[in-house]
Amino acid sequence: RRTHRRARRRKRDAQRFFEDLREGSYVVHHQHGVARFGGMVTRAIGGNERDYLLLEYRGGDKLYVPSDQIESVRHYTGGDSPKLSKMGGADWHSAKAKVRSAVQEIAQELVVLYQRRVTSTGYAFDSDTPWQSEFEGTFPFQETPDQLHAIIDVKNDMERGSPMDRLVVGDVGFGKTEVAMRAAFKAIQCGKQVAILVPTTLLAQQHYSTFTERMAPYPIRVEVLSRFLTNAQAKKVVQAVGDGDVDLVIGTHRLLSADIKFKDLGLLVVDEEQRFGVSHKEQIKQLRHDVDVLTLTATPIPRTMEMSLTGIRDMSLLNTPPADRLPILTYVGEYEERAVGEAIRRELLREGQVFFVHNRVQDIEHVAANLHDLVPEARIAIAHGQMDEGTLERVVIDFWEGKYDVLVCTTIIESGIDMPTVNTLIADRADLLGLGQLHQLRGRVGRANSRAYAYLFHPVDRVLSEEAYERLKTIGEATELGSGFRIAMRDLEIRGAGNLLGTGQSGHIAAVGYDLYCQMVTEAVAELKGEKVPDPVEIAVEVPGDAHLPDDYVLKETNRLEAYRRLASIETIEALEDVRAEWLDRFGPIPAPAEALLQVGRLRVECVRSGVREITVIKGPGFGGPDHVAKLTPVTLPDSLQVRLQRLYSAKGSGNAAIYKEVVNELHLPMRKQQGAVVDQLVTIMADLLPDIADNLHPS
Repeated sequence: RRTHRRARRRKRDAQRFFEDLREGSYVVHHQHGVARFGGMVTRAIGGNERDYLLLEYRGGDKLYVPSDQIESVRHYTGGDSPKLSKMGGADWHSAKAKVRSAVQEIAQELVVLYQRRVTSTGYAFDSDTPWQSEFEGTFPFQETPDQLHAIIDVKNDMERGSPMDRLVVGDVGFGKTEVAMRAAFKAIQCGKQVAILVPTTLLAQQHYSTFTERMAPYPIRVEVLSRFLTNAQAKKVVQAVGDGDVDLVIGTHRLLSADIKFKDLGLLVVDEEQRFGVSHKEQIKQLRHDVDVLTLTATPIPRTMEMSLTGIRDMSLLNTPPADRLPILTYVGEYEERAVGEAIRRELLREGQVFFVHNRVQDIEHVAANLHDLVPEARIAIAHGQMDEGTLERVVIDFWEGKYDVLVCTTIIESGIDMPTVNTLIADRADLLGLGQLHQLRGRVGRANSRAYAYLFHPVDRVLSEEAYERLKTIGEATELGSGFRIAMRDLEIRGAGNLLGTGQSGHIAAVGYDLYCQMVTEAVAELKGEKVPDPVEIAVEVPGDAHLPDDYVLKETNRLEAYRRLASIETIEALEDVRAEWLDRFGPIPAPAEALLQVGRLRVECVRSGVREITVIKGPGFGGPDHVAKLTPVTLPDSLQVRLQRLYSAKGSGNAAIYKEVVNELHLPMRKQQGAVVDQLVTIMADLLPDIADNLHPS
């Protein structure tokens, strides 16, 4: 079952990879570096047709990558357009070396953290009290399966003797706060204090309202420390925290001030840690010493990174949207005042609110005035990044409290805040926004169970650039909840990697591309933990015969690329049969060249099993000799199998001897036309003669 699960994940990754890949996209070849993808080309060599990926390098150099080596090519993700590598040049290898040394430092830090946490002793919390069950029963929604898993994981961590360090990842509205709330209640039941650290005053106020309301029936004192308190009020709260009279305190970086001393801190919850500055992060490190720590983030953590950090930082992923969440209806088109007016009035009729995004501070007042003329009954406020922080926060809080109907703002819209009454988003110049921005902006609405609307406009009198058109087309089509929204997610994942591993990493990610960077981190961490890092399996098979996917069988190039990628990654006969069944189902009866390609896949399975990494077939001498000679390397044959090999081939007559070169681990096999296709002969011989690689490593 695990093999099939892995195959399914590979298939999903392959689909994402190739749906993003277009002619002109940037890719990374692990040996030669960053190139531009020139599309798929069919080339006839020695009368045999095969498909290749064309990669274009600096100086006009071209590399044709055989379709069975497609695994050596990765999509480049890393920010702006990268500089192409020089094929065969030293720049790629030096860039990789530089990144590898930076990655090793990070891995060292992570492993030290992990070892320190495992060896230090913390407080083991008691199991749940009847009050805990009663408190959890007051949650007004149905928990998602992910939420329940996260809550169980957090409680198990808290009941252990070593300090918890768990990261909970999930979008706003996916239920992170409830996980933190249950952990906080559990800690308070054991007489411990809880601190909740948030990046903005606004979020502090929101958490304060939520926690106070839920915990009101219990003898629990909740306080907030933020700039909205007077000095006298703040002083009282600080005093009460030090005396142990406050059970739970919520605050911004004010909580990190030197004057705050906890009587008995048991749990620290950090919301969006990556949004705190370097000095604040250092203070958080001091505060988290020997206490249980729960970190919440809405920034998606890359799956590859998540796997590499398993056991170093415990993670819970909330990927399931709440059951009553509806997809956001998205309209993309030319700006139309009538449509804007109708959208705002429709929202006002259901007592909702509107975000109107205009990303130019210079004329934002003018835009707000126009909206006021258009919908005079709407109460309109303005928010942008050039306002002083206090004024900005006051405006947003007033909007949150329902004192305004429309917030005309730049893309500054607070990403952490949950505003369930805002269910319409209007962007007047969506053509100027990046895909990631569009995705995040649209994610600001549709938080409640009301139908949400997103209107993404572009000017009537301007021709859209091709890139802007593609961006708007993509976001218009990707409206389903959890549709992944691949391109925007990739953008977010890069940030997620930087957040998880510390600042200063984005330059390294840009140098080698995101996928290769993640692989390097995984390998470095595994090595430091003393785990064996398996070398990537690279198999090169050059055999005669037409083995490719004809254009009229698999019409779309992205589907063809994906099919090659899957075939190049198979390691078992079961996986090969899965591919065959899928091709039959998706593309119909399999033509001869595609059938030959599947047989090359079968040969690859034999290579994986036996440890052979390269097979080349050359024309034989003729004149009574073999028609072809196949060279297999590396091959390790024990004496008994060498004898068997000679016996097998001596029966075929003179001039047909197999040659085993033990010194260089090479096997030369003669092939004759009358004995069938070369690839079929090789599959039979390898299955019959070559031992499993495990037998070579551990001979009996």
